[in-house]
Amino acid sequence: MADSSFDIVSKLDRQEVDNAVNQAAKEVANRFDFRNVDAGIRLSGESIEIQANSEERAGAILDVLKDKLVKRGVSLKVLDAGEPRLSGKIYKLGVALQEGITQENAKKISKIIRDEGPKGVKAQIQGEELRVSAKKKDDLQEVIALLKGKDLDIALQFVNYR
Repeated sequence: MADSSFDIVSKLDRQEVDNAVNQAAKEVANRFDFRNVDAGIRLSGESIEIQANSEERAGAILDVLKDKLVKRGVSLKVLDAGEPRLSGKIYKLGVALQEGITQENAKKISKIIRDEGPKGVKAQIQGEELRVSAKKKDDLQEVIALLKGKDLDIALQFVNYR
């Protein structure tokens, strides 16, 4: 009998992120505390740019964005927010979007599976994803539960469960 397997990936739903940014932009445009202060948010390629006239307002816009992302089911672990920096009279805040599993994180996840997972479970690194295989599907479900219980610094999805 062939081994059962699944893939561990870290993918980003770009459409949901785009929708969340648009919703946040609408809220910022309509909120009373952001009126006449040159505040805004926009998606540009692999990052989100936030601008406001003070550090506190830039942070508040980031909080609005986080709220919209959570409501749309996008993990906040995909955000890598920098510090607000002054550019003229406006504070700009760059928020990078993280996608894919780095080699370092892949090795860390594979070590967790080897050390704490059930015996006979194999994890192979394949580019920016991990393939986990075992003889029994119950072992695979244990691995998924184990990884969901860990507080890793990346958002994980479990796909191609066979």
